[in-house]
Amino acid sequence: TSGGLKCHLLIHTGEKPFKCSLCEYACITSSRLKTHLLTHTGEKPFKCMLCEYACTNSSNIKTHLMTHTGEKPFKCTICENAYKRSGGLKIHLMTHTGEKPFKCTICENAYKRSVDLKTHMLTHT
Repeated sequence: TSGGLKCHLLIHTGEKPFKCSLCEYACITSSRLKTHLLTHTGEKPFKCMLCEYACTNSSNIKTHLMTHTGEKPFKCTICENAYKRSGGLKIHLMTHTGEKPFKCTICENAYKRSVDLKTHMLTHT
């Protein structure tokens, strides 16, 4: 859809038109902002029927349910590893390719995940 394309293009421009009035958070869709606002209220409307787990969005509850079923639909074609989320498989595949797209601008270190680079950057402060 044209709305979907506009939303996708925001990823490339870095524009985040939906801003939280309670903190500095900003995002590209109204639905993400709505989910974010739940972090301020503490509300977790999606509840697991099998345990006490609760969360703010339907995607997380679906992934959580896989911990009860053991389901891991994203399988590596090179080795036996399997993952609940596509992102887990994507990061795993980098162990086979050696790819480390997140590079430190100060030293030679590079990482598979942006969160690992952010943690590393703290060593330079």
